[in-house]
Amino acid sequence: MQRIVPNIWFDHAAGEAAEFYTTVFPDSRVVDTQYYPTEGLLDFQADMAGQVLLVELELAGYPQPGQPGFRLLGTNAGPEFSLNPSVSFILNFDPSVDPRARQHLDEMWAALSDGGQALMPLQEYPFSPHYGWVADRYDVSWQLMLTNPEGEPRPFVTPSLMFGHTVQGRAAEAVERYTSLFAGRTGTMVRYPPEAGPVAGEVMFADFQVLDQWFAATDAADQDFTFNPGVSLRLSVADQAELDHCWDRLSAVPEAERCGWCVDRFGLSWQVVPATMSQLMTRPGAYATLMSMKKIEIAAFG
Repeated sequence: MQRIVPNIWFDHAAGEAAEFYTTVFPDSRVVDTQYYPTEGLLDFQADMAGQVLLVELELAGYPQPGQPGFRLLGTNAGPEFSLNPSVSFILNFDPSVDPRARQHLDEMWAALSDGGQALMPLQEYPFSPHYGWVADRYDVSWQLMLTNPEGEPRPFVTPSLMFGHTVQGRAAEAVERYTSLFAGRTGTMVRYPPEAGPVAGEVMFADFQVLDQWFAATDAADQDFTFNPGVSLRLSVADQAELDHCWDRLSAVPEAERCGWCVDRFGLSWQVVPATMSQLMTRPGAYATLMSMKKIEIAAFG
């Protein structure tokens, strides 16, 4: 079970985006769709009545033996938050499991680039013979990489956290924090060399595993963007006790607490929810109950 599921905030386009991604990623599917109630919405949400609220996808990659699809959520809302590259998704095309890895990478690059913008052109780099970074038509960022098949395998999709602007230089601290909080481990940790100047010693690239999931992290100088609720991480927990435990250790910005959302010490947004959240939202008055909360109280759903 994938316990941490990235949630992307779409401006009235979550359903459309879900259709796009299930076309781009082979053998992908919509797992679940939830809808706004038809009445009782706040004024700023009135135009969303009866429309898609949340859509959950399972993104399958190219041959990845023994690995399930990657779960991704899309929230259908307004223009409150804009996406930026502080959270991106690394797509690993591994020639050891897919003989056509390079061709498949090129095909997906073309599909994701259609209507989007290349942030790093698709070409050879010191860390990969074939790599590119693109923001797609919805401003979701993807890093497509032809990987080295040697060493410990990595999943097809890896969320990547870029620590820039107000959190520049804190990637190593974050990796230590998250692996400690979730009893995880660090995989790769590569730091900038002395000749890199102001960023020397900071994290050029790291990956780490928490709750059996891989994430990546990097420090990025001279960036004017940072984390915001445009991409959050939805953490599923077993019960109220675990929810309280995780919330207390993640939430660091009290004024950001609402509807099960919180912001940690690095500015990264989380949603801490019970594993039964989908079922709870089917109960009478569930949406209004959720909107009235900061931390989720399961018993309040009746």
